[in-house]
Amino acid sequence: MFRPKLPNMPQPTSIVTPPVVEPTTITPGTSTPPATVPAPTRPTVQLTPGTALALVGGGTAVVLVVGAVLVSLLLAVAITGASVAVCALVIRSLVNADAKRR
Repeated sequence: MFRPKLPNMPQPTSIVTPPVVEPTTITPGTSTPPATVPAPTRPTVQLTPGTALALVGGGTAVVLVVGAVLVSLLLAVAITGASVAVCALVIRSLVNADAKRR
């Protein structure tokens, strides 16, 4: 009942022959000319003072935005931690005051 059932392996029905590989002849002294690589047809990028200024301005804007987002996330974590600490102090004082009354 708990033994696995193994499938029966099918037996080959005919004789399988490997493919025939024919040797090639090599004639010494004949060489093929090397293939020439075509020149790239991409246009060259020219960096003018206006585009350099735009790149610097864009990079500065990205750095400022990412910095503002990271600082705001850090500030949110700090405010959350402080509010949890204040809640813990209030709850502890309420529990201690209730225990002193009894």
